Amino acid sequence: MTATLTPGEVVERTGLSLDTLRYYEKEQLLGPVARAAGGHRRYSEDDVFWVGLLSCLRTAGLGIADLREFTSLLRGTASSGDRVAFLAAHRNELQRRMSQLERAIGVLDEKIAHYGAAD
Repeated sequence: MTATLTPGEVVERTGLSLDTLRYYEKEQLLGPVARAAGGHRRYSEDDVFWVGLLSCLRTAGLGIADLREFTSLLRGTASSGDRVAFLAAHRNELQRRMSQLERAIGVLDEKIAHYGAAD
């Protein structure tokens, strides 16, 4: 039998809250999650992997609607090309934002140097 994890164990491993796990399940981004005889949620290693992927995509700036779309691409009949196109588009947006942030950091560094030299 495959080992399962309690919600608390998943929280410890992922750093997410119980509320977030439940929300992902409610939004059908995660699951269906198995239940023990008493109805308590039991997570598999695959569930934990998926939670990690969702967390990574959220950190990358994808919203819940984006996560729904990606989940649909994975669970549906979409081609691997569709999945790649989805991820590539978001990667390109991240790259654009990173370039903007790098320019902003450069401006801040110049101002710090300027004002620091004035003292």
